[in-house]
Amino acid sequence: PEAMRIKGEILLMGEQPDTASAEEQFGRSLEVSQAQGARFWELRGALSLSELRHRQGASGDAQKILDASYGKFTEGFATADLMRARSLLDQWAGA
Repeated sequence: PEAMRIKGEILLMGEQPDTASAEEQFGRSLEVSQAQGARFWELRGALSLSELRHRQGASGDAQKILDASYGKFTEGFATADLMRARSLLDQWAGA
């Protein structure tokens, strides 16, 4: 899942980002991580996909994607990815 997510991030770099392919990679990353029960990788994929969806103007969808993944955690809230997720959710809720 992480390799797919990174590929998606690479597709967004450069002068002509391929957002459709990046979104597909992020979605595949989420699917695989969910099938494997890999919540950490799911969160990272959700972060990437939700940030892309937010930039595309789909803030409600972005929040829903990230909240679904974030809500599966019961510990580890001091880790960088969970703190970033919480910060984005708070920011988007206030917008």
